[in-house]
Amino acid sequence: MDMPGNVAGQRKEGISAQERPTRAEAEAAVRTLIRWAGDNPARPGLSETPQRVVRAYEEWFGGYEADPAALLERTFEETGGYDQMVELHDIPFHSVCEHHMAAITGKAHVAYLPHHRVVGISKLARLVEACARRLQIQERLTGDIASAIDRALRPAGVAVILVAEHACMTTRGVRAHGTRMVTRCMRGAFQDDAGLRGEFLASLGMR
Repeated sequence: MDMPGNVAGQRKEGISAQERPTRAEAEAAVRTLIRWAGDNPARPGLSETPQRVVRAYEEWFGGYEADPAALLERTFEETGGYDQMVELHDIPFHSVCEHHMAAITGKAHVAYLPHHRVVGISKLARLVEACARRLQIQERLTGDIASAIDRALRPAGVAVILVAEHACMTTRGVRAHGTRMVTRCMRGAFQDDAGLRGEFLASLGMR
């Protein structure tokens, strides 16, 4: 079954269902890349690789089938007057760099300042995953997560920090092993209130 082309949450620059290649065309493209790399796609070890790659792509890029903001639609208004920061640290994520189609692996740290509504913490982890499972750059991914929380919860503030390793830098080019990229998005109270921002950063061992 081919992945649908016109799906909720797909960026406007995405392609239509009519433009999307068939599964057979995708598998043929993988065979072409194997030949270009210098190997024989018909040999036993590679004969089923095109099918496996396409199945893997369905998983790696499953975010195109999800509307990240919709994952946060079920919120709770009975907060018992709680008005302090809500934080979720060390959310693992895996994405793919849109420039080299190499892996991005890291952790997300998310916080928001409730304004009447809160959301189940598992939904925040699912949101990070949905945003990550697309062709991405880390800067945009950081903003995508913050925007979805902002739209769904309308909090007094939202903060997102991503720390990730990029295979396009560690396995090719400069081969700078162990380097990590850090991106931040601070909105509302986290942008305006240095004390609140500092509290969040301090909880992560950052300043």
